[in-house]
Amino acid sequence: MRRATLGRTGISVSRYCLGTMMLGAWGNPDHDDAARLIGKALDAGVNFVDTADMYSAGESEEIVGKAVRARRDQVVLATKVHFPMGDDPNRSGNSRRWIRQAVEDSLRRLGTDRIDLYQIHRPDPATDLDETLSVLSDLVREGKVMAIGCSDFGADEIVEARWVAERRGHVPFRTEQPPYSIFVRGVEKAVLPAAQRYGMGVLTWSPLNSGWLTGRFRRDRMELNEFRGMISHKFDLSLPGNARKAEVIEDLVKLADEVGRPLSHVALAFVLSHPAITSVIIGPRTAEQLDDLLAAADLRLDDGVLDRIDELVPPGTDLNPGDVDHTPPHLANARLRRLPPDERGA
Repeated sequence: MRRATLGRTGISVSRYCLGTMMLGAWGNPDHDDAARLIGKALDAGVNFVDTADMYSAGESEEIVGKAVRARRDQVVLATKVHFPMGDDPNRSGNSRRWIRQAVEDSLRRLGTDRIDLYQIHRPDPATDLDETLSVLSDLVREGKVMAIGCSDFGADEIVEARWVAERRGHVPFRTEQPPYSIFVRGVEKAVLPAAQRYGMGVLTWSPLNSGWLTGRFRRDRMELNEFRGMISHKFDLSLPGNARKAEVIEDLVKLADEVGRPLSHVALAFVLSHPAITSVIIGPRTAEQLDDLLAAADLRLDDGVLDRIDELVPPGTDLNPGDVDHTPPHLANARLRRLPPDERGA
């Protein structure tokens, strides 16, 4: 397993990061089986493990903590904070008050005295970035957190966070975690260049685009009833972006056949071909899925293959905008971009 340095942290991480969102009630509820899966990944050379407090309401962190306890010093352990952890509105977001409590909860569930990478799971328009970076900096100085990062931040938010850190003497975000795949390339426009400019490490999620890029979902055999319980907007063929994905997948399967590898391998290799990417998060639920993903580690795509992919999905393009789970408040909330009716007009 190849390694790379995580931004300017000096921390060496594997080019594959084991994502654990599907370990626990959301995916595999068998703790012993999940622990074996984590152990298998570590044995294969994966030393980077990513979780979050909200995954299965903390259960994922508990599984990860137990699985890595005997090998803790070999593992770069990452988790996240932001999403609700209960009905109380103060048990969510990016406030000093919540982060102080959330980090202690995560440390307890993980059974460790430090978190190697603590990430802000989403931006929080209700909280000043100075407030968030201030408490995160305190946690770094106390040794509870080794490095801090953000997830799904826009390029403007990355730049603002860096400015605030420099202006106020805070520890800066060292990493960004965006969605990135052949079908979701919007971050190539500004997010990845911004991360490169500031020397940030980038770990990306959903390289297989919720399973589309396994080649399993094909236009001639796709029944939406198959996907009950899944996020329907990512598979609804009445949406133009998904209809386009159903067309492009046929060409990608042919391209993968020419390469002589499964489409899932080509999809992972595509993500790692971008110079901004440090590590790609893989999220298997079973040992068989893990074996398949690990088998892609040796694949390098040449310029000819990457040019073909660019022709099918132009750089900077998100085929289905709904695949990008975070919408900035000024786009999601019409009131933030409209004057009151009595103030409109000349």
